Amino acid sequence: MEAVADVCFPDEPGHQALGRVREARALWDKAQSAPTLVGVDGQVVVSPRELIEEKERTIHVYRDLVRARQAYETSEQGRQQALRIASMLVLVLGQAQAKVVELSRRVDALTGVGVHAPDPMRALQPQLDRARDQAARLSAQLERAVRQRDEAQRIADLAARRVQMLETYLLDIGQQPLVSNAGDLPAIPADAIAHDVPGEDSALDQFDEILARTDDALDREREAVRDAADDLGVTAERHDSSEPRVIAGSVLPHPRSPAGDPNPELFRTTLNNSYGLDDDVAVLRERLALAEKDRHKTAVSLQQSLLPQELEQPDDLRIAATYQPGDSDAGGDWYDVVSLGAGRTAFVIGDVMGRGVRAAAAMGQLRAAVRAYARLDLPPHEVLQLLDGLAAEIAASQIATCVYAVHDPSEERLVYASAGHLPILVRHGDGTVRRAENPTGPPLGTGGWLHASGSIGLPPGATAVLYTDGLVERRGMDIDESVAVLERTLASVQGTPADICATLLRTLDVDAYLEDDIAVMALQHPTRTGADAELFANAALDLVGGGIEAAPRARTFTRDTLASWHLPAETCDLGVLAASELVANALQHGTPPVGLRLRRTDRRLIIEVTDGDDHLPRRRQAGPADEDGRGISVIAAIVSSWGSRRDPAGGKAVWCELPLGG
Repeated sequence: MEAVADVCFPDEPGHQALGRVREARALWDKAQSAPTLVGVDGQVVVSPRELIEEKERTIHVYRDLVRARQAYETSEQGRQQALRIASMLVLVLGQAQAKVVELSRRVDALTGVGVHAPDPMRALQPQLDRARDQAARLSAQLERAVRQRDEAQRIADLAARRVQMLETYLLDIGQQPLVSNAGDLPAIPADAIAHDVPGEDSALDQFDEILARTDDALDREREAVRDAADDLGVTAERHDSSEPRVIAGSVLPHPRSPAGDPNPELFRTTLNNSYGLDDDVAVLRERLALAEKDRHKTAVSLQQSLLPQELEQPDDLRIAATYQPGDSDAGGDWYDVVSLGAGRTAFVIGDVMGRGVRAAAAMGQLRAAVRAYARLDLPPHEVLQLLDGLAAEIAASQIATCVYAVHDPSEERLVYASAGHLPILVRHGDGTVRRAENPTGPPLGTGGWLHASGSIGLPPGATAVLYTDGLVERRGMDIDESVAVLERTLASVQGTPADICATLLRTLDVDAYLEDDIAVMALQHPTRTGADAELFANAALDLVGGGIEAAPRARTFTRDTLASWHLPAETCDLGVLAASELVANALQHGTPPVGLRLRRTDRRLIIEVTDGDDHLPRRRQAGPADEDGRGISVIAAIVSSWGSRRDPAGGKAVWCELPLGG
């Protein structure tokens, strides 16, 4: 009785709660023998015992509804995680099969040369046998993941039907269904993903490790789905009989139950529970609803506070983004825009798997890390490489996907790298839509994988869309088919980036499928004409051969170009001085080829000098007797900002910016 008191009256002192339970017990005993109430016309008005039993039954239904919803979310999460593991195993199986082919060719080469080479053969044949065995085991593991996905789907469907029927029953008796009170669900271990490891035995050892880890992950997911099935009172595996096994329990006479319904267990109430309490159903419902509302509000508030409150707007692009939390809880979706200087801009969108406060907190740490790594102005694949190692420390038990892209206005393209994320889509001015085709690496936190960068064009008039899986993922639909639907939708969408985001959400009817949170970002490269086009211009000079005449050539070129752009005289003078210092530094400390590039926008003048040496300059304090070391200090004194970066193809670029009025 003390345990019942603690559950029913958690906010009251122990002795008061126990007293209330004893009073309720006494009322129950009294109601058992109470006479039936009779109206003036001789008809039965109400039976006290029936009234109390109806309240008990309603409480049982509410408890079952919470359990059914938890079972649905657990099995649905198990389905998604089994699908992700299957996708990972496809990659690993391809690597293992490639290893088998490689070893087979080497063995065949040794066999066919006609020279006896027993030592290499003795070393390679066991490796080949081991690789073949691993490929077979990976194939079996993949089949297991697919089976578990299908089984989790079946349990999720049963749970969804039970939730619907219990909610219908509550509405029929005048009660309101509760919102979901399911907690955070376990995620797939982030290290259960394949990655390359150099060397023969080490690569095969890695396949063994992946098999062990994915086997362990699938075991945990199978147990979670079985627990969900137990909560529903059905078996977690199919048997010869088409009828699911039902665990003993009372059954509600549902008013809409059709005769011969093939799933009568969906109406079952809580398993053999007897509470015997005269609790107020309205108070119970209010307590549970308020607790769930507070938890959901906390997670959503944390999520939205960690997202950028205002996006940086580069000179050459128009940007808009939107975030929409899921119905059940906030998730780990995020996006960001980072200015890199010299007109270049980084864009990132990602998704931490899972829901609730923990996923939102991990998202905030990853977003902060991305901003820090972006400031290094590294190629996209190197940023993901750094983020991959950090992600395992931040959220070792969670998986995160991410795509990181950089836009350089002088190249009119996006250079990107993806860690398990959905492809970028680009809509051109004529309505054609292109999908970023470069292969994606595994999600963040796996460690050891060598990410690679790809590129996709973003010419004037084009719009790129970055998004998370909540926008396209639908139950019962293949993800590639869902992305194809998004492509067709994007082909017909026009307007500003904000209009495009809103139209995609509305056209894809996300409100009807809002189980997961959604983040969408649109980048638009506008087509400029007339006076607006005159505010954007580029000019470049190759200083071939260097020599003492290179600096004067650079100064003359800069002066003539800035004058042709009708810039103020003071800006022209500062621009010539900055270009002269940067070129002089490149000629003295760098290596050929040296180039000068000038760019103006409606807000700034950008001067950039490139050379073949990859040592980045740094600002230092020159002594009174030093003959050099003052160039960068001069630049920093006259410009609004300056920086440098290495070129992936070799060499470096040093740039500075001067503000333009208006």
